[in-house]
Amino acid sequence: MAEHITVHSHAPVRGIYSDIIVPEEQPESTMDYVNVPDASASSNAMKDAAVYERKHFRLVTVSFGLLCILQAALNISLRLAFCEPKHYFQQGWVYLHPSFYYISSTKKSWQESREDCQQRGADLLIINSKEEQVCIHDFSRKFHKLMWIGLTQRQSRGIWKWVDGTLLTKSYWGPGEPNSYQGKTEDCAEIKLHDNENSWNDIPCGDQNFWICEKTGPYKT
Repeated sequence: MAEHITVHSHAPVRGIYSDIIVPEEQPESTMDYVNVPDASASSNAMKDAAVYERKHFRLVTVSFGLLCILQAALNISLRLAFCEPKHYFQQGWVYLHPSFYYISSTKKSWQESREDCQQRGADLLIINSKEEQVCIHDFSRKFHKLMWIGLTQRQSRGIWKWVDGTLLTKSYWGPGEPNSYQGKTEDCAEIKLHDNENSWNDIPCGDQNFWICEKTGPYKT
């Protein structure tokens, strides 16, 4: 007859399986992922910025170079258009846009030179713009003469005026001029420095010099 053994559920079971440990159920682990910067993406962005800066610098450099070339071409064009004598006339007159000019072949004082110009229906040269100064400078250095221009301070020392009565506003004095050299009374202006665009010099009005007359009028071919 078989023997029945009743095992109560509340009693621990011992036997061959009593040493087996059943692990307890662990709670589920979770992890939050945060956006971490990609090192390779950051490096690429820096490279792109560097390339952009180099391209921008090249563009600025090239643009500046082109502006310089255009400015030089414009200066040459202006000199060709305005500074090249269009025609040599009788009695020594030459046309340089927008006036006629006469350079003497003899020397006189400033006042005598002005009177000669007036007898020719003109007056001593008045320089009204940088363009005219450039043209006169280029033209006069072909002759290598010291020449009176229509600028003086005889009426009031320290106040330079043109022969038409207008005040001097833009000047092209040579280095250190005007200076009343060695205490002399230098009240009249001449073109002296042919290698320098700032070519004016002050000297005594009684000195003997060549001179340059100017008169305006339409150019007729």
